[in-house]
Amino acid sequence: MRCLDRFRIGIVAIVLGVITSAMTLIAQADQTDPELNPLFDKLANASDASEASLIELQIWQHWLAAPDANSEALMSQVVAAMQTRQLTLGIKLSDQLIDSSPDFAEAWNKRATLHYLVGDVDSSVEDIKQTVKLEPRHFGAISGLGLIFLKRGDYQSALEAFEQVLKISPQSQSTLRSIERVRNKLGDKI
Repeated sequence: MRCLDRFRIGIVAIVLGVITSAMTLIAQADQTDPELNPLFDKLANASDASEASLIELQIWQHWLAAPDANSEALMSQVVAAMQTRQLTLGIKLSDQLIDSSPDFAEAWNKRATLHYLVGDVDSSVEDIKQTVKLEPRHFGAISGLGLIFLKRGDYQSALEAFEQVLKISPQSQSTLRSIERVRNKLGDKI
């Protein structure tokens, strides 16, 4: 019996260790994750578009890491709503997520995307501003702002937004194409 008690204590210690490790990771989630700075350094120095894309995916994984279990559940529901095109539901869930975790940059970015998809561009811009306030290097939000400016016909502002993205991710092929498209609209040659 004594051996069984030691076994149970050992299991409890392992479980508590796993929970403690998970809580440490959760506390470092999102835009405050210390692993982001080295990733952004790598992104700025990526040798080609393929390498840059892989680094961007790693950054997105950090951005999507919610700060707590409730936020994680809400973020999963927001993403599911987006994937099934239940945009109104997605906005409501995003509202809840932002209310519970107002410093979670990706919550604001997801809601910005949802607002854009339902045609509420002004609300999208406001959410993008908050996203970038929390994470100034959020190339996805800045690119989204560029697309909004492009849609509005504000080509100079669109160009500035895309150029800002290029400072963060110099190898971004989609950004280079967006800049080319905007410059063509402005009548410039690359």
